[in-house]
Amino acid sequence: MLQEIESLLQAMRRTRRLLSLASALMAPVILPVGITAAKEASLLTLPPVVQSAPQQQVAYYDALFTEVDTEGSNPRDGKEASVDDRLEKLEQQYTDLTKSYGELDGDYSALKKKLKNLATTGHGGSTMKVSGRVNVDHWAFPGTSPAINTFENKDPTISPQDEFGFRRLRFGVKGNVWKTMVYKIELELAGGNKTEFRDAYLGWKDIPFLQTVLIGNQKRPYGLDHLNSSRFNVFLERPDVIESINQDSRRFGIQSYNVSEDQAWNWRYGVFNQRLIQDEGKYVSDHYQMEFAGRLANTFWYDEASGGRGYGHWAVSGTAANPDGSGIAGRATNEARFRTRPEGRSLGKWIDTGAIAGADNYQMLGVENVWNFGPVQLVGEYQNLWLDRNGAPDLHFHGGYAYISYFFTGEHMPWNRSRGTLDRIKPVENFFLVDTGNDGVKGGWGAWQAAYRWSYADFNDDNIFGGVGQSHTLGLNWYWNPYARMQFNAIYGEIDDHQGFDNASPPNSLGNLSGHYTILGTRLMVDF
Repeated sequence: MLQEIESLLQAMRRTRRLLSLASALMAPVILPVGITAAKEASLLTLPPVVQSAPQQQVAYYDALFTEVDTEGSNPRDGKEASVDDRLEKLEQQYTDLTKSYGELDGDYSALKKKLKNLATTGHGGSTMKVSGRVNVDHWAFPGTSPAINTFENKDPTISPQDEFGFRRLRFGVKGNVWKTMVYKIELELAGGNKTEFRDAYLGWKDIPFLQTVLIGNQKRPYGLDHLNSSRFNVFLERPDVIESINQDSRRFGIQSYNVSEDQAWNWRYGVFNQRLIQDEGKYVSDHYQMEFAGRLANTFWYDEASGGRGYGHWAVSGTAANPDGSGIAGRATNEARFRTRPEGRSLGKWIDTGAIAGADNYQMLGVENVWNFGPVQLVGEYQNLWLDRNGAPDLHFHGGYAYISYFFTGEHMPWNRSRGTLDRIKPVENFFLVDTGNDGVKGGWGAWQAAYRWSYADFNDDNIFGGVGQSHTLGLNWYWNPYARMQFNAIYGEIDDHQGFDNASPPNSLGNLSGHYTILGTRLMVDF
């Protein structure tokens, strides 16, 4: 299609040149014809112009109608073309112009026919940008203790099984509906016949004071590692505490997004339903289980001279939520439950508080900090959650993580100041291999990055034993180009004092169990 567009542009440029030339050629022929006898008489009444010496009138197109001296003399010294010669040349130019118009019309018709089979927007005022991502994973569990086997399979003798397949298989469109109105629809196809949606919203931009407002399924504004796109995160999966408190992150709500003119500050806030409905499509209950959440972020240092290779960031975020712990029949499930996988893709949630009976409300407060010095990056977060129960003691859950990463090949982790999140990594040299013939095979290495993360989460308090988890992750990332990479994670972790259950119906408690695990993960990912 690019060839057709280039051909169309060339034809348009050729036509513009011919039109300019035709206008210049027709000026001396057409203008005299348009002078009537009356106008000529009025012209004769004008005072004569006295010149000291006769001057020859020269037009910028004289060179087209004069005979050029082959010895290299000035074209204006040649003989002026006759009127017949001018008319003949004008007719030829007109013929060429007609031919060019015909070619242009043919190119336009062919291009229109090709575009007819492509996806287009629904009306002239809308735009559409197609996007997608593919994550292919392999996960292995080379070492797990009986307690971990129980968390996964409710049987201490059966270890977690290895798996491979699609972690993400997303396809979406976004754009403008008209002027200041926006939309996005994103589908997740990795679940096979259980298709879900992810970002799905409509909204407005450039609104006074509120700036951008979105209504629909979108990320709640807490947890840097969740606000970062999975396309840019350093590790395969998110830390225990971040995923437990903000499981899958997206909820149905209305949210305002704002940024200061110098991009040093950005803030977002909104009201959300706590239920994860991306696999259900709707929420049904008389109790709305609402929460108000917000985040204030500041990029207090950004090295413009180096293109952002150095920067510093901090943010504070929080939420006030009202889950339904009443247990009244017919209402939706109590959303006061915090659980997660072990920073790897197990089948079960190895940290899990269960639905907390009597939950009336809870508040979460989180802080985050990022420092980047060229190829080195330091990141940390900590979150605290306080939950009030009716007829039982209040609860406190908390946890955090910290990581350091380093590029061996000299790149840096880019930063999006308007959103306060990580941005797309761009290798200094893309990975490629090509046979040059005489010089043999040449290639590029891409970008190589190593990272280490420590993570901690405590979801035990009073009579709730969700588990105390701690893990260590070593990561190695190979960026082939800005849109493709491979990632390798080796994880060792421990989970203590988590209540285990057998596979009976109903299940029987096995008491508080503790165990350890080793997980190896590999991912090949592309996005477009």
